[in-house]
Amino acid sequence: MLSRLRCAALLAAFAFLALVAIQPAAAEVRIDITRGHMRPLPIAIPDMFGGQPQESQLGKDIARVVAADLERSGLFKPIDQRAFIQNVASLQAGPRFADWKQINAEALVSGKVEIGSDGRMRVEFRLWDVFSEGQMAGQAYTASPSGWRRIAHLVADSIYKRITGEDGYFDTQIVYISESGPKTDRKKRLAIMDQDGENHRYLTAGEDLVLTPRFSPTAREITYMSYFKGIPRVYVLQIDTGRRELLGDFPGMTFAPRFSPDGNKVVLSLAQDGNTELYEMNLMTRQKRRLTNHPAIDTSPSFSPDGSRIVFNSDRGGAQQIYTMDADGGNVARISFGDGRYATPVWSPRGDLIAFTKMKGGEFFIGVMHPDGSGERLLAQGFLVEGPTWAPNGRVLAFWKEGPSDERGRGISSRLYTIDLTGLNERQVLTPQDGSDPAWSPLIP
Repeated sequence: MLSRLRCAALLAAFAFLALVAIQPAAAEVRIDITRGHMRPLPIAIPDMFGGQPQESQLGKDIARVVAADLERSGLFKPIDQRAFIQNVASLQAGPRFADWKQINAEALVSGKVEIGSDGRMRVEFRLWDVFSEGQMAGQAYTASPSGWRRIAHLVADSIYKRITGEDGYFDTQIVYISESGPKTDRKKRLAIMDQDGENHRYLTAGEDLVLTPRFSPTAREITYMSYFKGIPRVYVLQIDTGRRELLGDFPGMTFAPRFSPDGNKVVLSLAQDGNTELYEMNLMTRQKRRLTNHPAIDTSPSFSPDGSRIVFNSDRGGAQQIYTMDADGGNVARISFGDGRYATPVWSPRGDLIAFTKMKGGEFFIGVMHPDGSGERLLAQGFLVEGPTWAPNGRVLAFWKEGPSDERGRGISSRLYTIDLTGLNERQVLTPQDGSDPAWSPLIP
């Protein structure tokens, strides 16, 4: 995705100077991702052509990442390159569709990489419908050669969108808590990576305990909670510059705030005077406004994508359940009525679903329901699974899963996973150490 994570200068080098549409044509191949069971689409992704050794290597690397992105989505089945009949060089003159039909490819990606005299790289790709023998999409990107991985994610996003009709999610990042050490003495650091686990780096050194990072709508800021002398503090971190700003000391806080969709406010849960309520804070003035007023514990607020509603959990009904309310605190309504307890609700970027953690019979589940509480579905379960976070297209969730440890704290493990809304495509996201509390970024601007 973006090796620019390594420094702000590299980020700047990733600015794309050209994005050119290339003659898309109508085609028949399509994936309906709203269906519960589907056959992954066989797609051929040859290496992109390069006339020089560096170009050829970049073409191989880009094709590899595109294929990995699409395969990981569970919707595509990249065909083994050893089955290809037409070679990469001759593909530049156009596909011999009979060759691709013979190996049962339904879609084909062709492309080339060129490095200009200015050192800039131009990557062009085309997506073909093998059966109708027509071009479906085509684009060209210009960037520094060091930006090849991000270009690969953008190509995968374009293919995903053209075939599914839904926005892709590959050009994104995940921020999370990296954990190491025994259960009784865990070292926790804020870390960030591309959605596929690449370009990993640490954002904090580990001197202080950090928890529950959240992305801003711009994808370039993170709020997180850190303990200073036992007191929860909330910081806002600028990803590109590393600049950190203290939002405030919040005794009694257990989760970091979440941003409003416009990025101008955060909503948070605070324990004051022995009561835990929801508040809104204006990030310009730092003024807080109380949203709930109830003797129960109200926590884990999350805005709807249009900013008009907030979902949260509360024990005001006698057990931990999910509620919604207007953004000003009015019209509170309980929406969860299933067996068990519910926590950490998060509104989908599409607005159509709310994800949650559910605890029932000693097990934990990741599930979704509609904003009115209907259509509850459980997607993942385990000894301890929690903390769902949405990909920006609202079709995939990330969460973390913890395994059991012995009485001395040995054997503990916490890992990050993704799962789609079918519940059939659960994948681990590999991290250097244990991981928890993931937060998925919007698409990178």
